[in-house]
Amino acid sequence: DVQLVESGGGSVQAGGSLRLSCAFSGYTYSGHCMGWFRQAPGKEREGVAAIYTSSGTTYYADSVKGRFTISQDNGKNTVYLQMNSLKPEDTAMYYCAARRSCDNWYYPAGIWGQGTQVTDS
Repeated sequence: DVQLVESGGGSVQAGGSLRLSCAFSGYTYSGHCMGWFRQAPGKEREGVAAIYTSSGTTYYADSVKGRFTISQDNGKNTVYLQMNSLKPEDTAMYYCAARRSCDNWYYPAGIWGQGTQVTDS
């Protein structure tokens, strides 16, 4: 079974940084799409960033370009989301998701982790 476990969330002041981690296991495809999504209270889940694991191609939502960086450590089967210059509107539950393709990566789909909360302090 595919399993994803997020960590690294917390409370941070505006302008601060956090790094989220998503450890995944059980995915048998050599290349797949790992995405970060977020959902604020009362809002729909939205795509933040994604990476195609075999090529390293990355994708970003306009709202986070230049501030967030998605990366991977293939040896650890872990995907990271480095979040810098955080804004109050970045407050949300952050989820990682795994799926076969990064086509339309920003639509919420795939196998999900349990989420990790990021809060503006």
